[in-house]
Amino acid sequence: MKKRIVIREISRICFVVYMTFLVYFLLLSDGLGRLEGYQYYRYNLVPFQEIMRFIEYRNYMNFEVVIINLLGNIIAFMPYGALIRWVVNQKIHWYQATFYTFVFSLSVEFLQLVAKVGVFDVDDLILNTVGGLFGFWIYYILTIVNRRNEKKNER
Repeated sequence: MKKRIVIREISRICFVVYMTFLVYFLLLSDGLGRLEGYQYYRYNLVPFQEIMRFIEYRNYMNFEVVIINLLGNIIAFMPYGALIRWVVNQKIHWYQATFYTFVFSLSVEFLQLVAKVGVFDVDDLILNTVGGLFGFWIYYILTIVNRRNEKKNER
């Protein structure tokens, strides 16, 4: 039982650090052009439009840009899906983790739109939510494997 309390506290600390870095990179990072901002609101409300554009023109674009825009959005939110179980409640289900990830991603996208430091992109919402779901399932599978190993060690 004490081990779980320690893991929960470490997970909460990791979550705070992760959220700090994520918010910095999504809203404030000069490397991603966030400090310059835009003169007008920029948004994409057509699902899969940007995803298909990056896939279709991947041979003509800088490979790094394609990876950051497609895989980066998924990978960036995987820790959120994994850690949210410890921060909110240990027994949340996959659909709750998906909902929490979606709401957080929607908040970030909305802040980018209002602050004119990014583009409100429905495709980012989709990719971020998928990333959170992947993170949840990876964590869930690792937890099952760990519990089986602990039971074997107790015998």
